[in-house]
Amino acid sequence: MEKKLRTKDRILQASIALFNEVGERQVTTNHIAAHLGISPGNLYYHFRNKEDIVRQIFREYAKLLDTRIKPPAHSSQALDALTDYLDAVFELMWRFQFFYANLPDILARDPALQQDYLQVQQGVLGRVMSVIKALKAAGVIKIDDNDIRDVAHNIKLLVTFWISYLKTQAPDAVINKANLYRGVLKVLLLFKPYATPEALPDINTLQQHYTELAGSDTSAVDL
Repeated sequence: MEKKLRTKDRILQASIALFNEVGERQVTTNHIAAHLGISPGNLYYHFRNKEDIVRQIFREYAKLLDTRIKPPAHSSQALDALTDYLDAVFELMWRFQFFYANLPDILARDPALQQDYLQVQQGVLGRVMSVIKALKAAGVIKIDDNDIRDVAHNIKLLVTFWISYLKTQAPDAVINKANLYRGVLKVLLLFKPYATPEALPDINTLQQHYTELAGSDTSAVDL
């Protein structure tokens, strides 16, 4: 059993790497098996087809969403929670970039995955709203309660389609960490107009931190 679990995990890791490198649409189960040096039959012992692999990868993605995006336990931790959220955004985009790059197509080919995705995203919306509410309670931002849901939706929209947007601006560009940090900066800028005068210096410091990370790669797309 232990050996089977290791093989299954290796298949998932190899699939993510190949999907990110050349695009999920271009990769077949035979490519994955060849990459690992195993027979297609060995792969099919663990997964029925590529859609089954994608579904399992999505479950791993959903687990990370659940564990990484959390509101602060105390108001004094609000800015730390914002930093944690931005770091989580980067981690998820980097690790599962193929999913963000081709989301409508992937979901269109798998109605069951589409339903799972929508359910998970409802939870994400709630957690992003909780982060915004915590920032407001801590005096980091000032925002009308009636606007919180819409701002949370805007944040989700930006995160979900940032990689797709990059692809439209530079179709041949490689998605690198600098480009993803530019997306993180765009998310931070959605919070900045709501920053209180007391919290603005800390927000500016956070912005400078991600600006430095985004500017560390000269091959980044110029946006």
